[in-house]
Amino acid sequence: MKRMLSGIKPTGRLTLGNYIGAIRNFVAYQEDYDMYVFIANLHAITVPIERAELKQNTKDLIALYLACGLDPKKATIFLQSDLHEHAELGWILTCNSYVGELQRMTQYKDKTAKGETGITAGLFTYPSLMAADILLYDADYVPVGVDQKQHVELTRDLAERFNHRYGDTFTVPEPLVAKVGAKVYSLQDPRKKMSKSEDNPKGTIDLLDEPSVARKKIMSAVTDSIGIIQYDPEQQPGISNLLTILSSLNNETIEDIVARYAGKGYGEFKKEVGECVYQFLTQLQSKYKEIIASGMVEKVITEGNDKARQIAHKKIMKVKKKVGFQLF
Repeated sequence: MKRMLSGIKPTGRLTLGNYIGAIRNFVAYQEDYDMYVFIANLHAITVPIERAELKQNTKDLIALYLACGLDPKKATIFLQSDLHEHAELGWILTCNSYVGELQRMTQYKDKTAKGETGITAGLFTYPSLMAADILLYDADYVPVGVDQKQHVELTRDLAERFNHRYGDTFTVPEPLVAKVGAKVYSLQDPRKKMSKSEDNPKGTIDLLDEPSVARKKIMSAVTDSIGIIQYDPEQQPGISNLLTILSSLNNETIEDIVARYAGKGYGEFKKEVGECVYQFLTQLQSKYKEIIASGMVEKVITEGNDKARQIAHKKIMKVKKKVGFQLF
């Protein structure tokens, strides 16, 4: 089986956008790939975060991975900070990265363009650590959203550069972008990505939101005055976003949904989307509560760490030898 790897930062609460754009696909991919999924908590401290919040977010993320359908018998789930190999390879790849490359990366570029102060060196160099996360495991594919594809492109460049300098060492990964639901947008500003750091809470649906609250957010979602239910992200970003959400949750094509709603109004359409989200969250949260109560989280991470460490240790020792760190 080809190997696939991805991870999510435990910063903020997971959103419906995280599920549709990433986790839902992880669950599907675990059937056909040797799947490695990790909690990217080293990346979480590139911006300030309280200790208690980071711990709770990390536990919730693991439990939600499992509640969403990731099976530890099919997918290796592990905690990034428990494997020192990530930080070691991250430093080595930082020393093989160019300042210009890192300056072009989206997060740093956007924050500096806005004139933000207090930007950490970690935020500048984290793409090299992200490359290490991928290259440690010789991942063939990395499932990403549209806005994350840039990181895989840098990873490919670093892998090829290292291989050229030191000999064949890393598999050069391919990005895998889902055709539907790759990006879910804010319910209040449908030209912006639905984000864990959304300023307006009405724009984001958290996976741990009360289902009734989430339904209300759908009913108050921004639409338009055109009055036709069709998929047109340019002219009707709000309606198109709701179509993506409904299609992703009920496994019905957008074309079929549009056909069903020919001649019907936005109110009826929103009601179906809201009910679909309500039912999804109700079922998901029931599973989440069972997993938290069972103590399963610690067991899954312990076993996942052990399996991931075997691969990561072998790779970092090979890298150290090639760089010249091993004396004997």
